[in-house]
Amino acid sequence: MPEPYIRIAKADDDAELAVLDRATWSTLHAVTPRPQPPYGPFFDERHPPEQFLVAEADGRLLGYVRIAPPTPLAANAHVLSIQGIAVAEEARGRGVGRALIRAAAVEARGRGAHRLTLRVLGHNTPARSLYASEGFAVEGVLPGEFFLDGAYVDDVCMGRAL
Repeated sequence: MPEPYIRIAKADDDAELAVLDRATWSTLHAVTPRPQPPYGPFFDERHPPEQFLVAEADGRLLGYVRIAPPTPLAANAHVLSIQGIAVAEEARGRGVGRALIRAAAVEARGRGAHRLTLRVLGHNTPARSLYASEGFAVEGVLPGEFFLDGAYVDDVCMGRAL
């Protein structure tokens, strides 16, 4: 697989990202119900294209990461948050997720952020390991915050300086 090209999403990416998002849905990382038809657009007023970086190779999108302010407060404007990441099944284990996380840090720094944060489900060991290897530290745990597939799951807050 060729090295992915990371870029800011365009409105034209909507349909392909929507398919990718539905294909990668799992209770390993999602707390919202599985998407059901009729499907809405991927981008909307709260999730505009400029909040997303996409990984592209051979003319197709292999993944995305969303970076956005965690709150609308001016006192919190120095922080950006990873608010979603997905990698196509066939691209997993090939460095696409790592490339997206690194690109998110570079983009956040370029937007003037001093910190980058994220939340990850406690049982998502692969994602937690990736984030830790990229400099994110656990900054808090909300025990049993979610009930998924018959079990209580922790919500783990992680962050890093930029």
